[in-house]
Amino acid sequence: VSVAVLLLGLLEAEGQCFLNRTKEHCVCYNLSQESMRSIIQCLPACVVEFQGGDLERYILLPISDPDPSIIEMLNSLLVRKIIFGDLLVPEILLARVLRFLSYTKVEELVIENCIFEGRGNWDEMIGQHLPVLSLSFHNVTSVPLMGRQRDLSHLSVWLGTLQDLAITGSHVTSLPCAVGRVFRALRSLDMAQNSLEDESLMPAFCEGAFPRLRLLSLRRNNLTSYHNVCKSLRLLPELQHLDLSQNKLLADPSSSCQWPASLQIFNLSDTSLVEVLTPLPPSLEVLDMSCNHLHTVDISLSSLRRLFLSQNALRAAPSIQNYPMLDTLHLDNNSITELLWDEVKLLERLRDVTVASNPFNCSCSGAGALQALAARGHLGQGWPQVYTCVSPPRYQGWTVQEVPVLALRCNRAAVIAPLCIALLLLGVAG
Repeated sequence: VSVAVLLLGLLEAEGQCFLNRTKEHCVCYNLSQESMRSIIQCLPACVVEFQGGDLERYILLPISDPDPSIIEMLNSLLVRKIIFGDLLVPEILLARVLRFLSYTKVEELVIENCIFEGRGNWDEMIGQHLPVLSLSFHNVTSVPLMGRQRDLSHLSVWLGTLQDLAITGSHVTSLPCAVGRVFRALRSLDMAQNSLEDESLMPAFCEGAFPRLRLLSLRRNNLTSYHNVCKSLRLLPELQHLDLSQNKLLADPSSSCQWPASLQIFNLSDTSLVEVLTPLPPSLEVLDMSCNHLHTVDISLSSLRRLFLSQNALRAAPSIQNYPMLDTLHLDNNSITELLWDEVKLLERLRDVTVASNPFNCSCSGAGALQALAARGHLGQGWPQVYTCVSPPRYQGWTVQEVPVLALRCNRAAVIAPLCIALLLLGVAG
């Protein structure tokens, strides 16, 4: 049987492929052997997508290695990314598909909304190299990973070169230690929207697992202990970007767990934390603590460049003197009523500041400080529409921009300081 039948033969009697105007992306719907000619349209495409169908009918077909002419044809294709969606796939066919991909230049393979049935025979993949460097599974149902060390060992030559892996929305509850040790070159691991718990992290990130990992997303799992998660990830020596958002983390303030010192980007948004726990990695450049229950932020990070604190319970802006490298500060949706003039002077050195949707007191100094910050182009998205006054009563519902203030009248220091200098100079001259 031809390679095309193996990859594309689906159950439905009719199907068709559509190539977009730029001839870069081709989508095939319910393609069958009878409508195979339609796939010719996909030959110029870099991205080919197959949507819909059932591959069970091909499970008993004898598959042999392609002859040299087919291999030459496969190697000449421009396709670099293949997407399989909404398919019922016997796992034994997946093994055969991967073997054929070894003759192509496909670098990225995406499998979404698919069901894998049974167990494949991976013996044919022993020692097999694949060009695929990025592998993604989303909303995929398959046999659990536990007890599949033998299958993984057959794929170890390929998996040892894989750089990016995503298994999202697939109800994964655990990653065996042996799995992590196979991925020797993996840089990015996305395990978002699964069912991982604290107890499953320690075995997953055991000694020797994921030694080159730089980006890890555990967003929206069932993690509950800040300390246990920290302890489980301490053996990732090159981790730079960690996303723990949308987990409900309980934290012991006395915990002194050390996160990997290499960490630069840390996302703790929407984790139910009531305080910023220390110690944090000294090299941290981006910290996202938005959508939590913070009342104060009293930390010092000399390398921090971006700090996100929106949707908390802050009553005042944090002192940015603790962050000499900071250029971005988001404080939207807190309980901040007023920015002080001294704070404004410090905030003026930042590139991106947002303080929208706070209950502003539009007193002379309160409105004047925000107007001065906006006039210098430091308030980003949201100004002036969502900067509204809550008090005093005469300005309630007004935008801060509409409040009539004079900066020199509101900022006494701006008047008194030059006046004192002038008097001093006059005194010296006298």
